[in-house]
Amino acid sequence: MEKLREHLLIGFGNPLLDIAATVSNELLIKYNLKRNDAILARKEHKTLYKDIHEQFSAKYAAGGSVQNTLRVCQWILQKPKIATIFGCVGKDNYAKILERKATEDGLNVRYQYTDNAPTGTCAVLITGDSRSLCAYLAAASHFTLEHLQKPENRQIWQNAEYFYISGFFLTVSPPSAMEVARHAHKQNSTFMMNLSAPFVSQQFKEPLMSAMPYVGVLFGNREEAETLAREHNWDTKDVEEIGQRIASLPKEDHKRERIVVITQSSQPVLLFQGNTIKDFPVQKLTPEQIVDTNGAGDAFVGGFLAQYIIKKPLDACVHCGIWAAAQIIQQSGCTFEGKPSFQE
Repeated sequence: MEKLREHLLIGFGNPLLDIAATVSNELLIKYNLKRNDAILARKEHKTLYKDIHEQFSAKYAAGGSVQNTLRVCQWILQKPKIATIFGCVGKDNYAKILERKATEDGLNVRYQYTDNAPTGTCAVLITGDSRSLCAYLAAASHFTLEHLQKPENRQIWQNAEYFYISGFFLTVSPPSAMEVARHAHKQNSTFMMNLSAPFVSQQFKEPLMSAMPYVGVLFGNREEAETLAREHNWDTKDVEEIGQRIASLPKEDHKRERIVVITQSSQPVLLFQGNTIKDFPVQKLTPEQIVDTNGAGDAFVGGFLAQYIIKKPLDACVHCGIWAAAQIIQQSGCTFEGKPSFQE
């Protein structure tokens, strides 16, 4: 088993404060939002927060996909500062909340602070067992390569063995993503990425495909994988064929086959490596047990990484991901209580 040490895993993402509420279908329709989708806020969403606060009961929680994933990973590992988060926030109270929550959960926080924008937020709109995300990146979009290149930061991330970025981060700082990807390849470390949302493949195809040759492990859900296939004009809707084609996309490191993991909500998780396809049934939950599906995908990756960075077999990584997602679904927001009880 790999010995755990500080800064073994580094994540790059958009730290956001989640503003979550159970809302009506009418609100989704009003703002042209879809269930189980994630988008960047546009002008038409300017009054969304006002409507949430006036019409529904909102809760605040530390969010951002990568930060959620690393918090879950730390919770399972039960040893502080194994994971480090990079991202940009404003100089405000929201940033203090995010940093406090991340630190309490064991993360090492290396935020960049900007005067030019407030800390980013994400509207988490829950309808039944679905969720729709609408993110105002604000300060998160101000992350720069210069922050990574500061000697005190470079020293931390250059000694890591595992790197994880969200597709969302590619909307913010492709140069930072590529700097890390190339470094990981040069050092024979593992660079991992999440497709994150359909719009990433549609609107940020160039940075996504520039990073892809360096990706050793790719995560995504079925809709994200299908969108990637459509954007490449692959004439198939078969998710197993799509997964295999993603796994066989050109790769800089020819010695190790790319691993692709596709989640499908309540359907089995699919794992692709080379010509191998495996499926893993997910834990069945009753409607009463399902409190909030927001953060389930982030938690799955957190569980997977908690095993992967200690070099457990891939089956154990997927099983831990499924277990972690099931825990988070039964809580409000990406939160967890007590000590983890995962057993292989």
